[in-house]
Amino acid sequence: MKFRKIVVTGATGFLGRHVLPILQSRYGAQAVAGVSSRDYDLMEPAAVRRLFDDQRPDAIVHLAGYVGGIGANRQYPASFFYRNTLLTALMFEAAAERGLGRLLYPMGGCSYPARAQSPIGENQMWEGYPQKESAAYSTAKKMGLVAAEAYRQQRGLSSAVVIPGNLYGEYDNFRYDESHVVPALIRRYWEAKLNGAPEVTAWGTGRATRDFAYAGDVAALFPFFLEEYDSTEPVNLSSGTTTSIRELTETIRDLTGFKGAIEWDASKPDGQLEKIFDVARMKELGLACPTPLRQGLTRTIEWFGAHYATAGDGLRL
Repeated sequence: MKFRKIVVTGATGFLGRHVLPILQSRYGAQAVAGVSSRDYDLMEPAAVRRLFDDQRPDAIVHLAGYVGGIGANRQYPASFFYRNTLLTALMFEAAAERGLGRLLYPMGGCSYPARAQSPIGENQMWEGYPQKESAAYSTAKKMGLVAAEAYRQQRGLSSAVVIPGNLYGEYDNFRYDESHVVPALIRRYWEAKLNGAPEVTAWGTGRATRDFAYAGDVAALFPFFLEEYDSTEPVNLSSGTTTSIRELTETIRDLTGFKGAIEWDASKPDGQLEKIFDVARMKELGLACPTPLRQGLTRTIEWFGAHYATAGDGLRL
Protein backbone atom coordinates (compact mmCIF):
# COMPACT_ATOMS: atom_id res chain seq x y z
CA MET A 1 0.00 0.00 0.00
CA LYS A 2 1.06 3.58 -0.63
CA PHE A 3 0.12 6.22 1.89
CA ARG A 4 -0.30 9.92 1.42
CA LYS A 5 -0.38 10.73 5.15
CA ILE A 6 0.50 8.59 8.18
CA VAL A 7 -0.19 9.71 11.75
CA VAL A 8 1.65 8.24 14.73
CA THR A 9 -0.23 8.77 17.99
CA GLY A 10 1.78 8.62 21.20
CA ALA A 11 4.76 9.82 19.17
CA THR A 12 6.59 11.30 22.17
CA GLY A 13 6.52 8.01 24.08
CA PHE A 14 9.24 5.37 24.26
CA LEU A 15 8.34 3.33 21.18
CA GLY A 16 7.02 6.37 19.34
CA ARG A 17 10.44 8.02 19.42
CA HIS A 18 11.82 5.01 17.57
CA VAL A 19 8.92 4.58 15.14
CA LEU A 20 8.53 8.18 14.00
CA PRO A 21 12.01 8.69 12.46
CA ILE A 22 11.86 5.30 10.72
CA LEU A 23 8.55 6.14 9.06
CA GLN A 24 9.68 9.67 8.19
CA SER A 25 12.82 8.29 6.60
CA ARG A 26 10.79 5.87 4.50
CA TYR A 27 7.84 8.05 3.50
CA GLY A 28 9.23 11.57 3.90
CA ALA A 29 8.94 13.97 6.82
CA GLN A 30 5.94 15.75 5.31
CA ALA A 31 4.01 12.49 4.93
CA VAL A 32 4.33 11.36 8.57
CA ALA A 33 2.98 13.37 11.51
CA GLY A 34 3.65 12.54 15.13
CA VAL A 35 1.06 13.66 17.67
CA SER A 36 0.75 13.37 21.44
CA SER A 37 -1.76 14.15 24.17
CA ARG A 38 -0.57 17.76 24.02
CA ASP A 39 -2.07 17.95 20.54
CA TYR A 40 -5.20 15.82 20.91
CA ASP A 41 -6.89 14.24 23.93
CA LEU A 42 -7.83 11.01 22.21
CA MET A 43 -10.11 10.01 25.08
CA GLU A 44 -12.51 12.69 23.81
CA PRO A 45 -14.61 11.83 20.73
CA ALA A 46 -14.46 15.42 19.48
CA ALA A 47 -10.67 15.44 19.67
CA VAL A 48 -10.45 12.18 17.72
CA ARG A 49 -12.65 13.67 15.01
CA ARG A 50 -10.51 16.81 15.00
CA LEU A 51 -7.39 14.69 14.53
CA PHE A 52 -8.90 13.20 11.37
CA ASP A 53 -10.11 16.60 10.16
CA ASP A 54 -6.75 18.29 10.75
CA GLN A 55 -4.39 15.56 9.57
CA ARG A 56 -6.53 13.72 7.00
CA PRO A 57 -4.58 10.46 7.42
CA ASP A 58 -4.97 7.34 5.36
CA ALA A 59 -2.98 5.29 7.89
CA ILE A 60 -2.51 5.53 11.66
CA VAL A 61 -0.02 3.86 13.98
CA HIS A 62 -1.92 3.98 17.27
CA LEU A 63 0.72 3.99 20.02
CA ALA A 64 -1.19 6.28 22.39
CA GLY A 65 -1.84 4.67 25.75
CA TYR A 66 -2.08 5.37 29.46
CA VAL A 67 0.83 3.43 30.93
CA GLY A 68 2.64 3.08 34.23
CA GLY A 69 4.49 0.72 36.52
CA ILE A 70 3.08 -2.04 38.70
CA GLY A 71 2.67 0.35 41.64
CA ALA A 72 0.54 2.74 39.62
CA ASN A 73 -1.48 -0.13 38.14
CA ARG A 74 -2.26 -1.41 41.62
CA GLN A 75 -3.30 2.01 42.87
CA TYR A 76 -5.31 3.21 39.87
CA PRO A 77 -6.70 0.13 38.07
CA ALA A 78 -9.97 1.83 37.12
CA SER A 79 -8.11 4.72 35.51
CA PHE A 80 -5.93 2.37 33.48
CA PHE A 81 -8.95 0.40 32.32
CA TYR A 82 -11.16 3.39 31.52
CA ARG A 83 -8.58 5.47 29.69
CA ASN A 84 -7.14 2.68 27.60
CA THR A 85 -10.59 1.35 26.73
CA LEU A 86 -11.53 4.77 25.39
CA LEU A 87 -8.24 5.19 23.52
CA THR A 88 -8.86 1.89 21.76
CA ALA A 89 -12.59 2.09 21.10
CA LEU A 90 -12.70 5.67 19.90
CA MET A 91 -9.83 5.20 17.45
CA PHE A 92 -11.27 2.06 15.87
CA GLU A 93 -14.69 3.68 15.53
CA ALA A 94 -13.31 6.85 13.96
CA ALA A 95 -11.01 4.89 11.65
CA ALA A 96 -13.95 2.88 10.34
CA GLU A 97 -16.17 5.95 10.09
CA ARG A 98 -13.57 7.85 8.03
CA GLY A 99 -12.60 4.92 5.82
CA LEU A 100 -8.99 4.77 7.02
CA GLY A 101 -6.74 2.73 4.74
CA ARG A 102 -4.79 0.99 7.53
CA LEU A 103 -4.72 1.03 11.33
CA LEU A 104 -1.68 -0.50 13.05
CA TYR A 105 -2.30 -1.31 16.71
CA PRO A 106 0.55 -2.48 18.96
CA MET A 107 -0.21 -4.03 22.34
CA GLY A 108 1.96 -5.50 25.08
CA GLY A 109 2.90 -9.04 25.92
CA CYS A 110 1.48 -8.41 29.40
CA SER A 111 -1.93 -9.16 27.89
CA TYR A 112 -1.06 -12.83 27.60
CA PRO A 113 -2.36 -15.08 30.40
CA ALA A 114 -0.29 -15.03 33.56
CA ARG A 115 0.12 -18.80 33.26
CA ALA A 116 0.97 -18.87 29.56
CA GLN A 117 3.55 -21.52 28.74
CA SER A 118 6.83 -20.45 27.14
CA PRO A 119 7.49 -20.04 24.36
CA ILE A 120 4.30 -17.98 24.34
CA GLY A 121 2.56 -18.23 20.99
CA GLU A 122 -0.18 -15.95 19.71
CA ASN A 123 -2.69 -18.81 20.05
CA GLN A 124 -2.38 -18.62 23.87
CA MET A 125 -3.81 -15.10 24.13
CA TRP A 126 -7.28 -16.21 25.27
CA GLU A 127 -6.29 -19.17 27.43
CA GLY A 128 -6.38 -17.38 30.77
CA TYR A 129 -6.37 -14.16 32.75
CA PRO A 130 -3.41 -11.73 32.62
CA GLN A 131 -1.18 -10.94 35.59
CA LYS A 132 -3.57 -9.62 38.24
CA GLU A 133 -1.54 -6.53 39.20
CA SER A 134 -1.82 -5.01 35.71
CA ALA A 135 -4.93 -6.81 34.43
CA ALA A 136 -7.05 -3.67 34.16
CA TYR A 137 -4.54 -2.19 31.72
CA SER A 138 -3.80 -5.48 29.97
CA THR A 139 -7.41 -6.41 29.30
CA ALA A 140 -8.24 -2.93 28.02
CA LYS A 141 -5.38 -3.17 25.52
CA LYS A 142 -6.43 -6.72 24.66
CA MET A 143 -9.73 -5.37 23.38
CA GLY A 144 -7.79 -4.09 20.38
CA LEU A 145 -7.72 -7.69 19.15
CA VAL A 146 -11.50 -7.91 19.48
CA ALA A 147 -11.94 -4.53 17.80
CA ALA A 148 -9.69 -5.46 14.88
CA GLU A 149 -11.78 -8.53 14.07
CA ALA A 150 -15.13 -6.85 14.74
CA TYR A 151 -14.45 -3.76 12.65
CA ARG A 152 -13.01 -5.78 9.80
CA GLN A 153 -16.07 -8.05 9.75
CA GLN A 154 -18.76 -5.36 10.02
CA ARG A 155 -17.14 -2.18 8.70
CA GLY A 156 -14.35 -3.42 6.42
CA LEU A 157 -11.56 -1.70 8.40
CA SER A 158 -8.10 -2.93 7.49
CA SER A 159 -6.05 -3.21 10.67
CA ALA A 160 -3.12 -5.19 12.03
CA VAL A 161 -2.17 -6.02 15.62
CA VAL A 162 1.44 -6.54 16.70
CA ILE A 163 2.69 -7.64 20.12
CA PRO A 164 6.18 -6.36 20.95
CA GLY A 165 8.00 -8.37 23.59
CA ASN A 166 10.13 -7.00 26.43
CA LEU A 167 11.25 -3.77 24.79
CA TYR A 168 14.30 -1.76 25.81
CA GLY A 169 16.33 1.01 24.21
CA GLU A 170 16.88 4.73 24.08
CA TYR A 171 14.03 6.96 25.38
CA ASP A 172 12.84 4.27 27.78
CA ASN A 173 11.17 5.11 31.10
CA PHE A 174 13.93 5.28 33.72
CA ARG A 175 11.79 6.79 36.49
CA TYR A 176 12.06 5.36 39.97
CA ASP A 177 9.34 2.82 40.85
CA GLU A 178 7.94 2.91 37.31
CA SER A 179 10.56 1.40 35.04
CA HIS A 180 10.81 -2.15 33.75
CA VAL A 181 13.76 -4.41 34.42
CA VAL A 182 16.28 -3.14 31.83
CA PRO A 183 16.01 0.61 32.51
CA ALA A 184 15.71 -0.05 36.25
CA LEU A 185 18.96 -2.03 36.27
CA ILE A 186 20.74 0.49 34.07
CA ARG A 187 19.87 3.34 36.39
CA ARG A 188 20.70 1.33 39.49
CA TYR A 189 24.19 0.32 38.37
CA TRP A 190 24.95 3.69 36.80
CA GLU A 191 24.19 5.42 40.08
CA ALA A 192 26.06 2.76 42.07
CA LYS A 193 29.13 3.59 39.97
CA LEU A 194 28.62 7.33 40.50
CA ASN A 195 28.28 6.86 44.26
CA GLY A 196 31.18 4.44 44.58
CA ALA A 197 29.00 1.74 46.12
CA PRO A 198 30.90 -1.44 47.02
CA GLU A 199 28.00 -3.71 46.07
CA VAL A 200 24.43 -3.80 44.83
CA THR A 201 21.80 -6.22 46.09
CA ALA A 202 19.70 -7.92 43.42
CA TRP A 203 16.36 -9.58 44.10
CA GLY A 204 15.92 -13.32 43.75
CA THR A 205 18.36 -15.85 42.37
CA GLY A 206 18.70 -14.50 38.85
CA ARG A 207 17.41 -17.80 37.42
CA ALA A 208 14.32 -16.31 35.79
CA THR A 209 14.57 -15.99 32.00
CA ARG A 210 13.19 -13.48 29.55
CA ASP A 211 13.70 -12.47 25.95
CA PHE A 212 14.37 -8.83 25.16
CA ALA A 213 13.80 -6.90 21.95
CA TYR A 214 15.63 -3.71 21.03
CA ALA A 215 12.99 -1.06 20.32
CA GLY A 216 14.75 0.07 17.16
CA ASP A 217 14.39 -3.43 15.70
CA VAL A 218 10.67 -3.53 16.44
CA ALA A 219 10.13 -0.04 15.02
CA ALA A 220 11.92 -1.05 11.81
CA LEU A 221 9.25 -3.72 11.21
CA PHE A 222 6.34 -1.29 11.25
CA PRO A 223 6.48 -0.40 7.53
CA PHE A 224 5.93 -4.08 6.69
CA PHE A 225 2.77 -4.19 8.79
CA LEU A 226 1.52 -0.97 7.25
CA GLU A 227 2.22 -1.96 3.66
CA GLU A 228 2.01 -5.73 3.40
CA TYR A 229 0.33 -7.42 6.35
CA ASP A 230 -3.46 -7.32 6.05
CA SER A 231 -4.76 -9.69 8.71
CA THR A 232 -6.23 -9.54 12.20
CA GLU A 233 -4.00 -12.43 13.31
CA PRO A 234 -1.62 -10.86 15.85
CA VAL A 235 2.14 -11.24 15.50
CA ASN A 236 4.71 -11.38 18.30
CA LEU A 237 7.69 -9.12 17.66
CA SER A 238 10.64 -10.10 19.82
CA SER A 239 14.10 -11.63 19.70
CA GLY A 240 13.02 -15.08 20.85
CA THR A 241 16.40 -15.30 22.59
CA THR A 242 16.54 -16.60 26.15
CA THR A 243 18.45 -14.46 28.67
CA SER A 244 18.56 -15.08 32.40
CA ILE A 245 18.09 -12.14 34.75
CA ARG A 246 21.51 -13.00 36.21
CA GLU A 247 23.14 -12.69 32.78
CA LEU A 248 21.27 -9.46 32.09
CA THR A 249 22.30 -8.00 35.45
CA GLU A 250 25.95 -8.93 35.05
CA THR A 251 26.04 -7.54 31.51
CA ILE A 252 24.56 -4.23 32.61
CA ARG A 253 27.01 -4.05 35.51
CA ASP A 254 29.91 -4.50 33.11
CA LEU A 255 28.60 -2.05 30.50
CA THR A 256 27.89 0.69 33.05
CA GLY A 257 31.40 0.34 34.42
CA PHE A 258 30.32 -0.57 37.94
CA LYS A 259 33.18 -2.45 39.61
CA GLY A 260 31.42 -3.60 42.78
CA ALA A 261 29.86 -6.92 43.64
CA ILE A 262 26.36 -8.21 43.03
CA GLU A 263 24.74 -9.78 46.09
CA TRP A 264 21.70 -11.93 45.27
CA ASP A 265 18.93 -11.90 47.87
CA ALA A 266 17.27 -15.28 47.39
CA SER A 267 14.60 -14.42 49.98
CA LYS A 268 13.07 -12.07 47.39
CA PRO A 269 10.86 -13.48 44.62
CA ASP A 270 12.16 -14.31 41.16
CA GLY A 271 8.79 -13.67 39.59
CA GLN A 272 7.64 -15.80 36.67
CA LEU A 273 10.57 -18.14 36.05
CA GLU A 274 10.23 -18.25 32.27
CA LYS A 275 8.66 -15.82 29.83
CA ILE A 276 9.84 -16.26 26.27
CA PHE A 277 7.85 -15.26 23.18
CA ASP A 278 7.30 -17.62 20.28
CA VAL A 279 8.44 -15.73 17.17
CA ALA A 280 7.71 -18.45 14.60
CA ARG A 281 4.95 -16.39 12.96
CA MET A 282 7.25 -13.37 12.71
CA LYS A 283 9.98 -15.48 11.10
CA GLU A 284 7.51 -17.01 8.65
CA LEU A 285 6.90 -13.46 7.43
CA GLY A 286 10.65 -13.07 6.85
CA LEU A 287 11.11 -10.69 9.77
CA ALA A 288 13.55 -10.56 12.68
CA CYS A 289 14.71 -8.47 15.64
CA PRO A 290 18.44 -8.98 15.05
CA THR A 291 20.27 -6.60 17.41
CA PRO A 292 22.33 -8.63 19.93
CA LEU A 293 21.45 -7.83 23.54
CA ARG A 294 24.90 -6.52 24.43
CA GLN A 295 24.90 -4.15 21.45
CA GLY A 296 21.42 -2.86 22.22
CA LEU A 297 22.26 -2.39 25.89
CA THR A 298 25.40 -0.46 24.96
CA ARG A 299 23.34 1.97 22.87
CA THR A 300 20.79 2.34 25.66
CA ILE A 301 23.40 2.95 28.36
CA GLU A 302 25.25 5.48 26.20
CA TRP A 303 21.99 7.36 25.65
CA PHE A 304 21.14 7.25 29.34
CA GLY A 305 24.58 8.50 30.30
CA ALA A 306 24.40 11.37 27.82
CA HIS A 307 21.06 12.52 29.28
CA TYR A 308 21.49 11.70 32.94
CA ALA A 309 23.02 14.98 34.15
CA THR A 310 20.30 17.18 32.65
CA ALA A 311 17.31 14.85 32.87
CA GLY A 312 16.84 15.21 36.61
CA ASP A 313 14.43 12.90 38.39
CA GLY A 314 14.04 10.09 35.90
CA LEU A 315 14.35 11.42 32.38
CA ARG A 316 10.98 13.15 32.12
CA LEU A 317 11.28 13.84 28.38
